[in-house]
Amino acid sequence: MKNLALVFAIVLATTSGLSFGTMPAAYALSWNWNYSSTDIAANGTFTTNDTPNDLGFYLISGITGTRNGETITGLQAAGTPIPGNEPFDVDNLISLNTQQLTGDGFGYSTSAENYSSPFFASFLQIPGYLEVFSAPPITPGSKNLGLEDSELPISFSATIITVPESTSILSLLVLGTVGASSVLKGNKLSKFTHKKLEKVSSKHQ
Repeated sequence: MKNLALVFAIVLATTSGLSFGTMPAAYALSWNWNYSSTDIAANGTFTTNDTPNDLGFYLISGITGTRNGETITGLQAAGTPIPGNEPFDVDNLISLNTQQLTGDGFGYSTSAENYSSPFFASFLQIPGYLEVFSAPPITPGSKNLGLEDSELPISFSATIITVPESTSILSLLVLGTVGASSVLKGNKLSKFTHKKLEKVSSKHQ
């Protein structure tokens, strides 16, 4: 009972601090991330803020790593699409929830001038993660598909590897749990999905 009371007290203190604005100044968190499929292997680190939004998502501000041996050279700015997948903007959000990415996902560029955007696809028959990949020559617009482009199912995972002294793992998990119970953002439809839907629609006309 004493342990249960202690946990309750910690949770109460954490949520009270958030409610009354008594938490310390924000710090950066570091994450390990990776995703893969039959022909894809990507991994690296994220830098995020240490305070999630109401849905339990943290904003990614930096990225490092590799994709299929290519060095990641930059994070796609939130509110913009990776080249070749317009107009589907990324939001660069990551979470400790069971669903770790939103329907907008994050984006990045590589040393070979390729672009990648992993995201959560709730519109699939079995919801899961997909990666949209754009490679040169890149023609702007979600309907301009190239043989060099792809959209493939992936397995995705991300974990926090450093936590600032002012924040406990318990408080992060509490916030993540609260976020998990909320309704997540709507999913984007990639250029590949749009083309598939157009084909289905034309067949029924």
